[in-house]
Amino acid sequence: MDSIEQRFRSNLAKALPNLSTATQAVHADDALNNVDDVAPPIHVAATFRYPRDPARMREHHERPSYPVLDVGEHCYSRQSTPGLSRLETVLSSILGQPCIAYSSGLAAFHALLIMLRPNKVSIGAGYHGCHGTLELYARSSGTEVLSLDCAVDQLGPGDLIHLETPVNPTGKAFDIRYYADRAHSRGAYLSVDSTFAPPPLQDAFIQGADVVMHSGTKYIGGHSDFLCGILAVKSDNPGNEWLQQLYRDRLYLGSVMAGFDSWLATRSIRTLEMRVLKQSQSAEAIVGALRLGLTGSCRQQSLISLSDKEVQTIQKVVKEIHHASLQDEANIEGSWLQRQMPRGYGPVFSLTLHKVEYARNLPSKLMLFHHATSLGGVESLIEWRTMTDSTVTKDFLRVSIGVEDPADLLADLLRGMEAVMAETS
Repeated sequence: MDSIEQRFRSNLAKALPNLSTATQAVHADDALNNVDDVAPPIHVAATFRYPRDPARMREHHERPSYPVLDVGEHCYSRQSTPGLSRLETVLSSILGQPCIAYSSGLAAFHALLIMLRPNKVSIGAGYHGCHGTLELYARSSGTEVLSLDCAVDQLGPGDLIHLETPVNPTGKAFDIRYYADRAHSRGAYLSVDSTFAPPPLQDAFIQGADVVMHSGTKYIGGHSDFLCGILAVKSDNPGNEWLQQLYRDRLYLGSVMAGFDSWLATRSIRTLEMRVLKQSQSAEAIVGALRLGLTGSCRQQSLISLSDKEVQTIQKVVKEIHHASLQDEANIEGSWLQRQMPRGYGPVFSLTLHKVEYARNLPSKLMLFHHATSLGGVESLIEWRTMTDSTVTKDFLRVSIGVEDPADLLADLLRGMEAVMAETS
């Protein structure tokens, strides 16, 4: 029998088809409103009472399969909670496929590996944490790790291509459709880490992904106050069994989200679209201004003007700017990149500076950027990336743009650049 949530979703789709991401983020879980509170309540219980009526008691094999959505069906918080069910309902709606949430992004990636059990994993440069998790998994499984652009005949049925796009920490984008075709031509699967391009910027399923992963800590959360990982799987996956397997595995991996974290995540999703669009637009404006100062040209129109002195400052401090909006395909009408990211190229960019001293010292000169790792929050962050990632050069900075005014952020960056020049001259 369909759950209350499933019946509500069906009725909503009939009454108001084609709801936007912004509307789904607010209303996808309305069917789970079983109290009068407009704001969802916080559930912190570790265990839940069984029904008092013996007629409603059911043995384990008779209990509903995951996900558990209806009131009175929750048993133990390592399996499910009302708050987690609410979160996964909203995520499934805005990502367009069934979702399951985890206690961190790496917990989600680990669960994916355990579920698929690939003999080979093709993976490129990107978040070093995923490489570390894959190394641990390969240590016990014997899985062979291949480069992202390995010879396609090295892959076989059931293997995995794991693509991160835009990639951490540079923000460069990759063609999802190209890698989907590579994987599927060999009977392999494609998973896409879309953390840097959450809804509404990118829908990897449209481009051929089999699984989409997010570190929900970042833009889904948006406030830098909890950890979360997300897997979304195609509903027509082999045998339509992936989601059920992931739920069963999570029960024994113990990587479920805590009740308060689930509540924080649901709260945050309500403003996801307005935050991400604002942050992406601001990043593109700042990147455009920096590129204009560095090269005299700007592929993406920036509304921020520069003085001659500011142009000179940029040219003396900045060596390279990295962002998907600066890729050639971003300026080609109908290109794969424009089709893949039609509403913006993401709020993260990176800078390579002329001197290591500039990169090490610039974060401490800024007033509006926190010098910290992570990204995706409402506050802007900058990181001398070598502090957490041994694969980058020491002249490299990663920048995560928040919801502040982009003109203010650029002014702070330029003032900081002037300060580091004066300090090292």
